[in-house]
Amino acid sequence: MDRDAALALLREYTQNENLIKHMLAVEAAMRAYARKYGADEDLWGITGLLHDFDYERWPSLEEHTVRGAEILKSHGYPEEMIYAIRAHNNVVGPPRKSLLDKTLFAVDELTGLITAVALVRPSKSLMEVQAKSVRKKMKDKAFARGVNREDIIRGAEELGVDLNEHIDFVIKAMQGIAEELGLAGTKA
Repeated sequence: MDRDAALALLREYTQNENLIKHMLAVEAAMRAYARKYGADEDLWGITGLLHDFDYERWPSLEEHTVRGAEILKSHGYPEEMIYAIRAHNNVVGPPRKSLLDKTLFAVDELTGLITAVALVRPSKSLMEVQAKSVRKKMKDKAFARGVNREDIIRGAEELGVDLNEHIDFVIKAMQGIAEELGLAGTKA
């Protein structure tokens, strides 16, 4: 699998830079979990990178991932990747079975919440985000309303990991690409 080709496909279907950054964040978390679990880092990373590539064109949950799966099949992407991407959609996706499926679901919403927490910091830096601050913001329903807290909790449960450890792990993964995410902080 070729990351450059996957990135080109992503950019062909997605213009929104924030959505692209979200997919980069999910890719970073997926790669980190692949290393932790001894899985194929490219398969997991590219799955994260492409999981929402069709969302801008087909944002309805009835079409999102369904259209993307057809496109990915036509480009010859592996079935387990396509299945995981489809499975992260709770509305029309199949049940999550594999560790790949469960990990993608577990990191997807969480990366969005972590990004939102970083953006409200005066420095706008991921380096200052801690799991306890993410947990505190999870309780504030008015904060980052688009983030599904139940999916974050369910994702950690399905993955079989402690929620605080999961949050901390994903924060660290995202910190590794903070510059690319625009979350390395501002100079005072």
